[in-house]
Amino acid sequence: MNVPTRWVATDRELQSLIAEVGAHEEYALDTEFLRERTYYPQLALIQIAWTGHIALIDPLAVDVAPLAELLRSDRLAVVHACDQDLEVLDLACATIPSRLFDTQLAAGFVGFSTPSLSTLAEKLLGIHLSKGDRLTDWTQRPLTAAQQRYAAADVAHLLELKAMIVEQLDISGRRVWVEDECEIVRSRPRNKSVPERAWWRLKDGRMLRGGDRLVAQELAGWREQKARDLDRPVRFIVPDLGIITIAQARPTTTEALRNLRGLDGRFGKGVLATEILEAVARGSEMSPEQLHVPDPDDFDRHLRPALTLVSAWVAQLAKDAKIDASLLATRADLASLLRGDRNARLANGWRGQLVGHAVRQLLDGDAALAFNRNGSLALETRSGVSLAPELSVPDAPWSAMDAPITDAPITDAQITDAQ
Repeated sequence: MNVPTRWVATDRELQSLIAEVGAHEEYALDTEFLRERTYYPQLALIQIAWTGHIALIDPLAVDVAPLAELLRSDRLAVVHACDQDLEVLDLACATIPSRLFDTQLAAGFVGFSTPSLSTLAEKLLGIHLSKGDRLTDWTQRPLTAAQQRYAAADVAHLLELKAMIVEQLDISGRRVWVEDECEIVRSRPRNKSVPERAWWRLKDGRMLRGGDRLVAQELAGWREQKARDLDRPVRFIVPDLGIITIAQARPTTTEALRNLRGLDGRFGKGVLATEILEAVARGSEMSPEQLHVPDPDDFDRHLRPALTLVSAWVAQLAKDAKIDASLLATRADLASLLRGDRNARLANGWRGQLVGHAVRQLLDGDAALAFNRNGSLALETRSGVSLAPELSVPDAPWSAMDAPITDAPITDAQITDAQ
């Protein structure tokens, strides 16, 4: 890499950088941060590249808030897998780029499946990027020459990769699709964790029943807020297993809390014990209607065969169109479309053109799925001629498939779709 790398550690250097980068139409952007021992990500480095230049900004030496001027401008920020970077920038600069292009997302529209930066560099540029030490402590100073080279490499080739991907997008007519998707990613809410929903993320929390759920909801919500206030990971406050153990035992005294198996001594004394017991008391007094649960997976069982069928076709379509299947449609997207939701993503925009209209024809009986001779699925005009044998089905007063399920555990699908 022959591009000179500049270290920015003073206010004057940062202001000069902002003016210099702002004179260009686009710039590459990345961050390094740590969050192993904090609730909020701890920004440790900002990398910026523009034509012929790379800069590493040291947020431990200079207030990076003025960088908001560049982020709010109409200059295009080129990033890769940017979701966490946007969270970090929002916390540090109180804003995020007003325009962005995510090379990982965009690559999903030209035949790649959630590619890493090193994969794109190797496949498109023939450049091998060293993985380096991904667990390096980016807060140490001074950074070694190897660390600086590794950090610079994260932005050194983004503008060139973006140009190559855009060329392919223009050929396929998909550039607008990518721009729309990048804007969805950019405008997505962040740092909006709801304490009442924190218990959804408990390991094995879906196995809780009845009132134990309410107590777990209160405990996990208290833990979430405590972690924010102290800026510590939630596991440092009380581990998941501890939350579940307390929720099931529902102790009312510090002695009972202290005697619970699997909890260390610090939970049975002081302010921590008092707050835990208060959360248990609140949860124990709540009514079932106060429980926050993910939206039920109430998908009509009569449509489940259609969901399976459509999912198979969408996977085939994604392969044929060279689009990452996860970008084309998720299970929640398909279920929403089949339910007839007006705001279903597959009913509008480019997804509506590519998927929604065809699925609607399938549901209306105007189209059918068939195997090609090569074994792939094809959506075709329906002939209306049935080849299935007629079957005699006995009458039954009820079906086991119709039996209601009460107080059922929360499923992985519910948690995934709700989040």
